[in-house]
Amino acid sequence: MKRILCLLLSLSATILYAQVITSTQIDSLTHLTLKTFDVPGIAVAVIKDGKVIHSKGYGVRSLKNNLPVDENTLFGIASNSKAFTAAALGMLVDEGKITWDDKVIEHIPEFRMYDPWVTDAFTIRDLLTHRSGLGLGAGDLMFWPDGNKFTRQEIISNLRHLPQVSGFRTQYDYDNNLYIVAGEVIERVSGMSWEDFIEKRMMQPIGFTTSKASWGRVKNNPNLIDAHVPIDGKVQMVPHDWSETANAAGGIMSNLADLSKWVILQLNKGKYGEGLTKKLFSENVHAEMWTPQTIIPVRGKTPYNTHFSSYGLGWFLSDVNGYFQAMHTGGLLGTVTQVTILPELQLGIIVLTNQQSGAAFTAITNTIKDSYFGKKGENRVKQYHNNVIASQANAKRIIDATWMSIDSIQKASTSKPNTAIYTGTFTDKWFGDVTITEKDGLLFFTSIQSPRLTGPMFPYKANTWIVKWNDRSLDADAFVNFSLNMDGKADEITMKAISPLTDFSFDFHDLQFKRK
Repeated sequence: MKRILCLLLSLSATILYAQVITSTQIDSLTHLTLKTFDVPGIAVAVIKDGKVIHSKGYGVRSLKNNLPVDENTLFGIASNSKAFTAAALGMLVDEGKITWDDKVIEHIPEFRMYDPWVTDAFTIRDLLTHRSGLGLGAGDLMFWPDGNKFTRQEIISNLRHLPQVSGFRTQYDYDNNLYIVAGEVIERVSGMSWEDFIEKRMMQPIGFTTSKASWGRVKNNPNLIDAHVPIDGKVQMVPHDWSETANAAGGIMSNLADLSKWVILQLNKGKYGEGLTKKLFSENVHAEMWTPQTIIPVRGKTPYNTHFSSYGLGWFLSDVNGYFQAMHTGGLLGTVTQVTILPELQLGIIVLTNQQSGAAFTAITNTIKDSYFGKKGENRVKQYHNNVIASQANAKRIIDATWMSIDSIQKASTSKPNTAIYTGTFTDKWFGDVTITEKDGLLFFTSIQSPRLTGPMFPYKANTWIVKWNDRSLDADAFVNFSLNMDGKADEITMKAISPLTDFSFDFHDLQFKRK
């Protein structure tokens, strides 16, 4: 801790008062970030006025091999893939094969939402703008944390079982599954798989060298990161977990060398090549992608005096310190990324990491932005580290209190709970079957479609139990509440994550199990 404090003070002296940050100062900033947030490896690029002025890897690709990160090291960019999906659709708009406001059912006749009126009105634009009326991360358990047994067609079919929680086109709630549908539109209209379209129609023309549209296409590349997560206070390597069915929402594997070309393409409004004589998509399409489509409320104090925030087509859009910003983040289990573009400054920033600390990429990006804004006196590493400590402490209080209650119940109980009333097979319309079994007086939860969601259960209060997942990397232990029928037998199950830090893609709250 003393060493980190000294490094923080040194950072303040060396970069916080610089007009524009130098590569040496980015080195110092990133090394400090690695230590402060316990991230094995980070890659950082800065693009200014059409040129890459900094592109470098730091730390290691994996704690398994300790090989260094460089500008060609491949990371899962996760939801930064959404901008590629939106641009692919934009290319089809340019070709006259679709319009942004085509009805989805014109291209995917079997597409259905919960509400028939919403189904009939749903457009390609709606697929990209997080305003469907579905709740935050609705249905993500079909591909997260593994969900490998769900096909893309099953995911599309299951959308009809997810009720809207807000009015259609009235509220922002981040969604992944509708980007999977968008990928299906690309395939049906172009006659190419989403992966082939992204690689052959987009990556290859603008000069990508090693990036691919899915993990399955790079898994044998030696210059590839492993994912890492904190488990019981120690950062550990975890297996790659992304389901290939969701590639259009977050499957691209890329690196600084290639993504810098993507950022330069965006700064040039779709043009590329010598003299910018070629174009991937038109300026009109680019403008549409960077036009606010869905309002995101801005409340409270913001780092850059932000007045508006919105989602465009594959991009978050806002004003920061008086400048327009297009940005996106991405998160998989054990890796998070950020791409930030400030077109008025002709500035792009890319940060890729192999540990799931969003505070790490935010600290680096915002420190670099501060230097270009001439903003002095902010220590972003210390600021976000303090935020992490506070949020982790709050989550720990909640989790510890839950387990203390369980211990007290077990010590006070003079008899074992009647586990027989809870056992059986229960089914949810979109998630499928789970089994509750009993062994040696303990209940066990097992998901059929998502096998990593398996673990022992502990009695909590009344007919509520806690499931503790065998896979401790998930950080997603959950309440399991049983509703009893007139015969005193469990008839229905609802669930909710315990920790406030559990990723929203563990959308247990959307599950409505009934005894099968």
